[in-house]
Amino acid sequence: MIDQKRRKLLKGSLGVGLVAGAGLLSPQALLAAWPEAAFTAEDKAAAMKDLLGSETFENSDAVKIEAPPVAENSAAVRVTVSTDLEDAKSITIFAAGNQRPLIASFELPEHAVPYVSLNIKMAETADVIAVVQTPKGLFGAARMVEVTAGGCGA
Repeated sequence: MIDQKRRKLLKGSLGVGLVAGAGLLSPQALLAAWPEAAFTAEDKAAAMKDLLGSETFENSDAVKIEAPPVAENSAAVRVTVSTDLEDAKSITIFAAGNQRPLIASFELPEHAVPYVSLNIKMAETADVIAVVQTPKGLFGAARMVEVTAGGCGA
């Protein structure tokens, strides 16, 4: 019994090794879709243009941002974004005061609940901006968060 499991493990390891050796799992292939220019952009408009194809969005009450009005720990500001918009394809989050404002972008699979929650770092008091991409366009909202101490840029 143990020999059969061992044989299966060795066969599986050999298969993974061959696939990796053939370059099918190379990091370059996996990182090819990484939107580096958007994440290294130093202003929100450039990041939005590179990632979402537009520098602007329509303000919408259907995009909801939950964030504390005052963040005592700027290294871990809890932000939750949800939307009532139908067919949301992605949710993208910016911190306008950061040197590199694009924080995260989540591609949503079909029928996914459009809800994300994460901790972000903020350099200074600024707007947290959420942009939801739908087939009808880009919709977003902003919420000011005051950073009292420990801004990551300080």
